[in-house]
Amino acid sequence: MTASGTSGTSGRRGDALAQPLRTPSLGRAAAYTGLFVLGAVVGTAGTLVQAGWFPGGLLLAVAGAAGLFLGGSRATGSRAGAVAPAAGWMVAVVLLTATRPEGDFLFGAGLGSYLFLLGGMAVAVICATLGLGRQPDGSAVRLGK
Repeated sequence: MTASGTSGTSGRRGDALAQPLRTPSLGRAAAYTGLFVLGAVVGTAGTLVQAGWFPGGLLLAVAGAAGLFLGGSRATGSRAGAVAPAAGWMVAVVLLTATRPEGDFLFGAGLGSYLFLLGGMAVAVICATLGLGRQPDGSAVRLGK
């Protein structure tokens, strides 16, 4: 606060978190939708591969999910690029864990299934955390330069 009782930030652009939310552009919304669908495909493929070729299939499934999550973040330049495929992955995997009335299921009660579920969730959180946040552009923002 200044002596006049104002916060002293008039005329400057506010903090990024204080800005109102805007709807994403059509291209960005299409990219997020595509990443969501791709996450569901990777989750379904990982479900089949992790049980079929244990332990290599498990590593392949989790590495594929990690690549998609981190790649989505880097491609869109935001953390939402990692969250969109992670949400698709989660929806697909949760739907595939449910048993059918006939008793059919895709996930067994083995160690590999639990590692795939927990490992995929951990990778999604890690990639969303490591994703690119809002960063200022240009070299003039570096301290000491």
